[in-house]
Amino acid sequence: MPLDIVIDRAHGGRWTSLRAGDREWLWRRDAPERAKVFPGDAFVDAGGLEECVPTVRGDPDHGDVWSRPWTREGEADVVRCDRFTLARTVRGTSDGAEADYVLTADAGFRFVWAAHALLDLSDRAGLHLREGARTRLFPEAAPLLDGAWPKGDPWVEGDWPAPGGLRLDRFGPDDGTAVGAVVDASHCCVHDRDDRLSLALEADGQPLSIALWRNLGGFPAQDPYRSTGVEPMLGRVFDLAEAGPGDAARVPASGAARWRLTLATHCRCV
Repeated sequence: MPLDIVIDRAHGGRWTSLRAGDREWLWRRDAPERAKVFPGDAFVDAGGLEECVPTVRGDPDHGDVWSRPWTREGEADVVRCDRFTLARTVRGTSDGAEADYVLTADAGFRFVWAAHALLDLSDRAGLHLREGARTRLFPEAAPLLDGAWPKGDPWVEGDWPAPGGLRLDRFGPDDGTAVGAVVDASHCCVHDRDDRLSLALEADGQPLSIALWRNLGGFPAQDPYRSTGVEPMLGRVFDLAEAGPGDAARVPASGAARWRLTLATHCRCV
């Protein structure tokens, strides 16, 4: 089934709707202050799918493009920042949609990109990824793990679906927790009752991951709410400042990094 996509170019190029028939996949939140942000502002979570680049966590918060207006140039949506330009071309397919990206910058420019997709999921939804895929957990998960957190470490690793004894493949009801993870995988599938959404990422020579944000009423500390993110990613960390060798994408000698995000309403083999 094709996916219908609505994009708000004036406000960060955000995807505000991802619909398959009667099923809306994107979660949204009332946040009127989102319309008034400027580059460098703290992130305002209105839901949908945000383009986060050159970092997710860290500085600038959720990257440098969500707070800038995008323009339409030919078939592409384009945003220009101080050190890079990002172009995105979205088109429908017979069973979903594809988005092709080109980031142009000086050769060697390092970045993390995530399709920060917050999904409207029931407490029966599950996430299917390759069994045993290496998974990084970040410090907010420390109280939920089997063992003590190694002092000073920015993350710990384990195997999907239960790194450190923490089961991550089911979203479940609200329990007051919020956990972020990055899984060494290029594609995944979300199951929610009879509905399916697969997400797959392709990029030559770049680190490919699926990031997970499972906020079951644990974030923010004041007035927490439920938000569940499944986020195809270039990179292996949320914060570019924490990226070691191989943990960030890099612009090649041509000056252009290219990748494709494919979404479908049926599951591909994981």
